[in-house]
Amino acid sequence: MAKKKSVDFTLLLATMLLVFIGIIMVFSSSWPDAIYKMKDGYFYLKKQLMAGLIGLAGMFFFMNFDYKRLDKMSKLIFLITIISGLLIFSPLGVEYNGARRWINLGFTTFMPSDLIKFGSIIFFASFLSKRKEDIKSIKKGLIPSLVVIGISCGLIYIQKALSTTVTLALTLVAMLFIAGMRISHMIVLGIGGTAALYFSIVSHSYRVARYLSFKDPFAYKSEGGYQVVQSLYALGSGGLFGLGLGKSRQKFFYIPEPYNDFIFSIIGEELGFLGCITIILLFVLVIWRGIKIALNVEDLFGCLLSSGIVALITIQTLIHIAVVTSSIPPTGIPLPFISYGGTSLAIYMSAIGILLNISRNTNLSGGEKR
Repeated sequence: MAKKKSVDFTLLLATMLLVFIGIIMVFSSSWPDAIYKMKDGYFYLKKQLMAGLIGLAGMFFFMNFDYKRLDKMSKLIFLITIISGLLIFSPLGVEYNGARRWINLGFTTFMPSDLIKFGSIIFFASFLSKRKEDIKSIKKGLIPSLVVIGISCGLIYIQKALSTTVTLALTLVAMLFIAGMRISHMIVLGIGGTAALYFSIVSHSYRVARYLSFKDPFAYKSEGGYQVVQSLYALGSGGLFGLGLGKSRQKFFYIPEPYNDFIFSIIGEELGFLGCITIILLFVLVIWRGIKIALNVEDLFGCLLSSGIVALITIQTLIHIAVVTSSIPPTGIPLPFISYGGTSLAIYMSAIGILLNISRNTNLSGGEKR
């Protein structure tokens, strides 16, 4: 029996460091909220630890699960993601802060959007790998691909999660580009996507308010720019070395839910510029190893699947950091591996498990392939 190749240890180590740092920062940033809301300062820490253990189990499972079997299961996986997205409109759906994005299973809740993102990537990788000769065709390649993208993104858009919709759309379009779509088609698609984004913003007053607050957050600091202003205060007060772990001031009810959509600002406040750079470098390491895996895997499905996972991590990380630093209009999107959220953490770690399994089928040393 042939001996199994080892996985990409650099990718595994970088991921585990991000998860470890994330658990510490969730604990630090959630303590005041947990005491006030749950009467238990360890509430969010315990939930994140449990999610981390589930994610670890998922990562090790997929690390040893032949990724080529996902190709055969892709239609079933996509069907499950569609059903999970529609379940939010059933009695199991839960509304929070005016948005219906959660499903209550009784013993726990989960966000189907995270499942939709990775289910769509698996299905789209399989879909494109079987149409590599037709990708440049409008009728046989572009239009069917846009239908898949429309279904996937539509399931998230109806949950009033525009930032997540944009993240998934950019990820799937990146996969389509890697599969070989024409540059002219990409330009037209970019123009159409920009127009759709514009109309989705102007059609909702709260999104317009967010855009206006982005242009001058301090002019709207008591309204739409409040979170961004507090985030900038946190990052600015952190300086080079930070105030020290656990010593954030902005987490004391200045930034709403600082352990989620604005956790990077708490990292900047407590660990400083050097802490932020460390986090960014770890993400760069994960992205670099993922790209290397995508470039070296021999089959098209594996290439597109790993490219999709890397693209999603990259895009979501960039959007989170851009929001926290007021580089784009404010929106809510978690930082992969670090922000509080059981569904997100478990699924992202499982996705890394898929990447690690693909790495077993690649030649990452740079030598000749046998």
